[in-house]
Amino acid sequence: MTVENIPGISLWNDLRLSVTARVDALIDAMNIEEKIAQLYGVWVGASDQGGEVAPHQHDMEDTVDLDALLPSGLGQLTRPFGTVPVDPALGALSLARTQIRIAAMNRFGIPALAHDECLAGFAAWGATAYPVPLSWGATFDPDTVRRMAAAIGRDMRSVGVHQGLAPVLDVVRDARWGRVEETIGEDPYLVGTIGTAYVQGIESAGVVATLKHFVGYSASRAGRNLAPASMGPRERADVLLPPFEMAVREGRARSVMNAYTDTDGMPSAADENLLTGLLRDTWGFDGTVVADYFAIAFLKTLHGIAADWADAAGSALRAGIDVELPNVKTYGAPLTEAVADGRVPEALVDRALRRTLTQKAVLGLLDPDWNPLPAALHEADLNDPAAVRGRIDLDGPENRALARTVAEKAVVLLSNDGTLPLERPRRIALLGPNADEPVAVLGCYSFPQHIGVRHPGTPLGIELPTLHDALSREFPDAEITVALGTGIDDGDLTGIREAARLARESDIALVVLGDRAGLFGRGTSGEGCDVATLVLPGAQQQLLDALLDLETPVVTVLLAGRPYALGRAVEESAAIVQSFFPGEEGAGAIAGVLSGRTNPSGRLPVSVPRVPGAQPATYLGARLAHAGEVSSSDPTPAFAFGHGLSYTRFDWTDLTLDVEEAPTDGEFILTFTVRNTGGRSGTEIVQVYLHDPVASVVQPVQRLVGYARVELQRGEARRLRVTVPADVASFTGRDHRRVVEPGELELRLAASSADPRLTARVTLTGAGRHVDHTRRLHVTIEQEPVDQT
Repeated sequence: MTVENIPGISLWNDLRLSVTARVDALIDAMNIEEKIAQLYGVWVGASDQGGEVAPHQHDMEDTVDLDALLPSGLGQLTRPFGTVPVDPALGALSLARTQIRIAAMNRFGIPALAHDECLAGFAAWGATAYPVPLSWGATFDPDTVRRMAAAIGRDMRSVGVHQGLAPVLDVVRDARWGRVEETIGEDPYLVGTIGTAYVQGIESAGVVATLKHFVGYSASRAGRNLAPASMGPRERADVLLPPFEMAVREGRARSVMNAYTDTDGMPSAADENLLTGLLRDTWGFDGTVVADYFAIAFLKTLHGIAADWADAAGSALRAGIDVELPNVKTYGAPLTEAVADGRVPEALVDRALRRTLTQKAVLGLLDPDWNPLPAALHEADLNDPAAVRGRIDLDGPENRALARTVAEKAVVLLSNDGTLPLERPRRIALLGPNADEPVAVLGCYSFPQHIGVRHPGTPLGIELPTLHDALSREFPDAEITVALGTGIDDGDLTGIREAARLARESDIALVVLGDRAGLFGRGTSGEGCDVATLVLPGAQQQLLDALLDLETPVVTVLLAGRPYALGRAVEESAAIVQSFFPGEEGAGAIAGVLSGRTNPSGRLPVSVPRVPGAQPATYLGARLAHAGEVSSSDPTPAFAFGHGLSYTRFDWTDLTLDVEEAPTDGEFILTFTVRNTGGRSGTEIVQVYLHDPVASVVQPVQRLVGYARVELQRGEARRLRVTVPADVASFTGRDHRRVVEPGELELRLAASSADPRLTARVTLTGAGRHVDHTRRLHVTIEQEPVDQT
């Protein structure tokens, strides 16, 4: 199509042209320095006075001179909000002014794409701190997670951020890994469905979702951060890849971030078969691949497969990494020189450039009427910081209500001898290191724990009631006494005697244990906070055991980032309430479960170990991974994946099956009834597991293939219709192709992986059938009310 130029409008700004034509015109006009400038970011921090951003000093990078870089352009701005505390409105103004400068200083008027963290909410000062992803998994509720993600995306767009670095789709393989709190759970189907819902939500707000970490990060040896990943091709294909496959196919995520780790000697950042062959050529992904921070430089410094920075840049670019983050290092002068001397083909630069510019065009950054100033600031006096401050609220009532909903659905009641819910206790002993600690509800990527800890004296920016605060509101007539007993990880035993005294004088002892989120050893959970065993940190087990020695009933409450072995408490605690960093509304959510105001409906996204040294372990293990007579080590968990109790009871009855045999391209339809036979309304989580007793390669004993939340009033019943396509029985066969094999299967309708309620035995007939990424991924579960007459 021939289009005449509009005076003053360049072809790449001409909205009459297709995005492809606009991007082609822009690439044709660029020199090599300008092309490469679009392939890296610069780490910055917004100004708390609304001025331009300032480059962030990081101990792993050299100082960046923006004045020297900007005439060639700039691809991305790294974490303008997630670097220093800044009022959201002033941060938005700072970002907008910087974007105007960036566009003005390059020949083509191209602004940068701004990205930030959003693992458990937008990681900005004053933004809502939602529950961590492990709590998302505990909800078994993709719809609520989708709504939460949409709210996060709207907040990010409202201040000028285009890309969010979430969700984490790593499947937990070893709970000792510090980043377990950032994951959704130990089952690939749960991770895939919840993670895809998050992608759909954030993308619906116009924010680019970034899937991470592709792939194998969570399979690192001994649960150590950045350690080599121990996995064979089938484990990678059947456990670790499916969540990414689902999020690309159904979530339509527009960005992927590589994993730091190497698998069998091949770092992900240099793996062309992974980042191009599988991701793009097979799955059809057409977005951008961005480097995890410093990952390209790590090809030289940590992996030792690159001789210099140019070699590292060439390896990553050839593999398929389009953008270097967080700062320019290898994709700057080293890559420019490598292209000039022929070591790296310019065509590889153009390939990555086309993807990054296409994304900018779709985001509107090449439009002639592009305006970086957020709508909330259009009427403000931009020269007066006081007039700008406070004009953008990232933690409004709707956000807090949504955070509360997620937190309430994520609380898991592990055990209960009838002590819960508490009925108007007169004297409560509230004990333990997390009993009266505001940040005990936050994960390591929350702004207060990730950034705020480096700025002592700065207000938290959000309201964070402690569990003490929440219980005081929940039980206004009770006398609540507080003692820490011990610290999170200090090993101090001197306070245990006082805690025991308060417990003896009370009707109930609530002991609140768990983690402190942090980074690289500054916490007991979080990135770089890996552990050798799953013993409670510090002297917390000693505190718990001392309280269990008393006659006062002990309710154990956990605010943690991973599951822990709880020793005697599994059998002796009156009740155990598990919460995984439930966010700013988490204390109220836990208090509501303790009082009975909320009927718990959370289910475990990870198994809780019985002994602290049983890792790595997962319910997905094959037969040899489970307990047996040939070993004295028993990995059987104290509480299994999918487990969770309610304050009401549910009966599962009347299973029917449409056919007992179906071809390998067919399906089975099961129907059954779930009835609430208890004394109050509640939610049952129906879980469908597949057991394949005989397969051509070793399979896990069972694996989750579907689930649904069934909300029932007292006495109400629903008839559930479960459609199980044969495709969900597929696995990677001997020839490394995905296959649906004929043979017998068990379909277990269960309340947890250890609690099957109904079982259907079926048979697939005919020839084995190979399937690919277009296969049916889901069991569908439809609910119909049962006539009560």
